[in-house]
Amino acid sequence: MNIKIENEGSAIVARLSGRLDTAAAAEIAPDVQALAEQAAGRIILDCTELAYISSSGLRLFLTLRKESAAKSGKLQVRNINADIRQVFMMTGFISLFEII
Repeated sequence: MNIKIENEGSAIVARLSGRLDTAAAAEIAPDVQALAEQAAGRIILDCTELAYISSSGLRLFLTLRKESAAKSGKLQVRNINADIRQVFMMTGFISLFEII
């Protein structure tokens, strides 16, 4: 699992690649916390190269969503593949996130 955080215009983009399972979620938790501190702005979670997401990964997404809402920021998820879209649909996350 890899996360690369960069600025893209006025947004902060977190590019996720690999498998976001329990071990990977613990590994990238500090990066997610750093994103949460900037949640007053626009954050994009780019999932172009994300192959898998577990419940631990979903929990990280939800944490960022809550921080963004609390700070009047904007969180968007982009480029999810069909498998991850299916997970989002089954868990109800599809209605919680702005998918672009």
